[in-house]
Amino acid sequence: MIIAQISDTHIARSVPDAEQRAADLARTIADINALNPAPDAIIHTGDVTHGGRREDYELAAALLRQAHAPVYVAPGNRDDRENLRRAFSPWACRAAETGFLTYAVDDFPVRLIAVDTVTSDSNKGDFCPERVQRLVDLIDAERTKPIAAFMHHPPFVVGVGPDPLNFVTPEGMARLQRALRHSGRVTAVFCGHVHRSTVGRIGEISAMVTPCTATGLRKGDYPARMRDQPVYHLHRFDPAHGFGTEARIVAAATGNNDAARGA
Repeated sequence: MIIAQISDTHIARSVPDAEQRAADLARTIADINALNPAPDAIIHTGDVTHGGRREDYELAAALLRQAHAPVYVAPGNRDDRENLRRAFSPWACRAAETGFLTYAVDDFPVRLIAVDTVTSDSNKGDFCPERVQRLVDLIDAERTKPIAAFMHHPPFVVGVGPDPLNFVTPEGMARLQRALRHSGRVTAVFCGHVHRSTVGRIGEISAMVTPCTATGLRKGDYPARMRDQPVYHLHRFDPAHGFGTEARIVAAATGNNDAARGA
């Protein structure tokens, strides 16, 4: 199975670089569409929009609908759950009509579980006992397939960037870690939020963060020539060895942003 991961697109019509952010997403989807072999699925690990406005989700959804592979989204701290749900259910979000946006996708050799780590009180993540039970129930609902979980906030200490802890409290992060580890079938965790590529571990589970798709917000050291080239991750699953990950660099812009404008 091949999964393309994007994150932190921060689509917004009202920011100075609005067209650039939309173009970054449009070009990334076009690059994913051109892959051979094609990915089985695309996951978006949150901050789909920058301010959670309905009109911004309409633009983001229009761009993501250009993807040839199925798309699945998890919410980020910049997202509005209800507006995201309204724009992406059921084609890219299979959560219940209310409550947390945590859900499973059973269509592939690897089960995908979207995990809602968002809290309204902070840009950091949280994981309350209610969410623990929901995640454990989803993990236990099917006991034969390996699982890849995807979420916005990295549930491990991040050694790069200004803040190593991306949860409100260490206890909240520890609750999520225990839930992910309890069955032994979660093989990988894919995250966003910190706008840069990094890796970690949750016990025996590998965890990876993909860079910010919006190039103007991306963190980390990149050559100047890559300033306007989005980077995303491709995760390839092998039953014998688990997931292997590579970074994919989108080709430089050609100056035609019609797709990003919704033309």
